[in-house]
Amino acid sequence: MNTLPVTTDDRLVWDTWLAIYRLPVVTVADEVGMFAALAAQSLTTDELAAQISVGARALAIHLGLLAALGFVERHDRRWRATAAARTWLHPDAEGYAGPLLHRFRDHHPLHAQLLATLRPEVHAEAYQSAVAEWERGEMPPGLAQMITAFMNAHSRAAAKAVGFQPLFGQVRSLLDVGGGSAVFSIEVAKAHPSLRATVMEIAAVCAEADRYIAASGLGPRVGTQSVNMFTQAWPSDYDAHFLSNILHDWSDETCRLLVKKSFAALPSGGRIVLHEMLMDDDGCGPLPAAAFAMLMLLGTRGRQYTLAELRGFLEPAGFTDIEAFSTGGGYYSLIVGRKP
Repeated sequence: MNTLPVTTDDRLVWDTWLAIYRLPVVTVADEVGMFAALAAQSLTTDELAAQISVGARALAIHLGLLAALGFVERHDRRWRATAAARTWLHPDAEGYAGPLLHRFRDHHPLHAQLLATLRPEVHAEAYQSAVAEWERGEMPPGLAQMITAFMNAHSRAAAKAVGFQPLFGQVRSLLDVGGGSAVFSIEVAKAHPSLRATVMEIAAVCAEADRYIAASGLGPRVGTQSVNMFTQAWPSDYDAHFLSNILHDWSDETCRLLVKKSFAALPSGGRIVLHEMLMDDDGCGPLPAAAFAMLMLLGTRGRQYTLAELRGFLEPAGFTDIEAFSTGGGYYSLIVGRKP
């Protein structure tokens, strides 16, 4: 069978994959009374959370996706139902489409899961086990194999695009923090023959990454090092740190911790390179990032951040000259900071 090589544009796959959140985020909003609450008045996230008795952190992520879909809008930090939502999703409206949505609500597994995220006391505990194991630096081999394969497939196109970035031509040694299958290290090393890269991961994931590295034939220039990025010191012999889809997994407090550890380990002139799907400054999109944030809500302690929020982690840690630009790989951007 003839196949095409991996390209840097996998937006069709992402759009299809993330579409699963569109219906349940609306049915959940309908069930908790979000549209009715926002039909008559504009409310901040905290005010709305208090009025409909849900958690504010999860609510903000739900609202971001609803805004990207056109059901709510935000002005001056206050949310309001759009005309379409007031017409079709207010339970007292003549055109209320609730019965149409309810027909599928009880048969959509994500409805129950997204509803649970709005209740902090039952916040998707089944999805948090892998996160807790990552923090401890421990993970069963079977789970490590599954997660590493998932992330490898998830990142193939994005890694190709990252490898093409000229900034890595100025990097001699790259520490790929939480680098999973080494897909980014492999692609960067392929594109820049003078660069060596090391995937810093927990031991179970390093064992999986070693297999991908061996298959790539880049073993002499790409390796692994077992380090718990939360509790252990980071190696200091690298002039750049690369963190792809790392900060979006964690709370603001943990993000600040990781960025500080990066700053401490880098030499003067060293750079931190974040690879993330950015939310717009107002938190109302774009649609792919807002849907991806919903996945983060279900499976991690984090969310998709805006550039301003990431800058808010980097600058207090000491990084300067912060810039962001699209990689050309799907919906991703690089955010780069320098240690003076």
